Amino acid sequence: MKRRQFIQKSTAATVLASVGGLGLQSFSAPRTKKITILHTNDVHSHIDPFGPEDGRNANKGGVARRATLVESIRMENPNTLLLDAGDIFQGTPYFNYYGGELEFKLMSMLKYDVATIGNHDFDNGIDGLYAQIPHADFEFVSANYDFSNTVMDTHVKPYKIIVKDGIKIGIFGLGIELDGLVNKDMYKETVYHNPIEIAQDMSRILKEEQSCDLVICLSHIGYQYKNNPDKVSDITLARATKDIDLIIGGHTHTFLPKPTIETNSIGKNVLVNQVGCFGLYLGKIDFYFEPGKKVTAEGASIIV
Repeated sequence: MKRRQFIQKSTAATVLASVGGLGLQSFSAPRTKKITILHTNDVHSHIDPFGPEDGRNANKGGVARRATLVESIRMENPNTLLLDAGDIFQGTPYFNYYGGELEFKLMSMLKYDVATIGNHDFDNGIDGLYAQIPHADFEFVSANYDFSNTVMDTHVKPYKIIVKDGIKIGIFGLGIELDGLVNKDMYKETVYHNPIEIAQDMSRILKEEQSCDLVICLSHIGYQYKNNPDKVSDITLARATKDIDLIIGGHTHTFLPKPTIETNSIGKNVLVNQVGCFGLYLGKIDFYFEPGKKVTAEGASIIV
């Protein structure tokens, strides 16, 4: 997509930041490499665009429009990943009728790379989620949900590593505590573990043991809880860890026109982003890897 078109479709705000703590592998040629991260969250089964009479959301969203936008960005930069931060299910009659099959099939057509699991993805029970897995041609990651004693065992990995243009990208997932949000009968023997403790371990594995150049957390724990600042959220997660470069969030339906720059436990920058809900926006963050220099990033939320 041409730069002029991108500016027209983007919100006015962008963020440019250096991201600390990235261990870049050696390059065969001294050139800048660009990795584009596209992301959605809390789409909630919104397949069609909003109509012209739908208030502030009028004429926004829709999977077809998102597909066109994603494809144009991939043509501009083939080193692009498409990620989702959970709550794919529940919100329109499409889910009530098809039970998630349509959502997973369409995400597969858009060639999503990785997604995590939100609380509403259990709305047809864990058996209902499991029944739709064959329709998903992408992988699910969740490091703090232990599915060992459920039908989802082996179908969800703690993390996924993808290499694009020689850049090693590690992606792990985190989910919110289900107790109190989801009936126990719906998630059965799924065991929840503390997200911050798990994130510290996962990010260390990806950064130090797996030597990832970029570590991304797909989070469905919420951006921030102002009335309860100590509650686990993306902001508290960013501050408590040291090896995460980007947190892509969900759950709180928080719209950020640009990624938040937070400071981690050792004073380095970490980006936190979330794009509201219902597929109204597409998050876009570009990381630039230039030999001998700090990695930089810029991002914006694009209206669909």
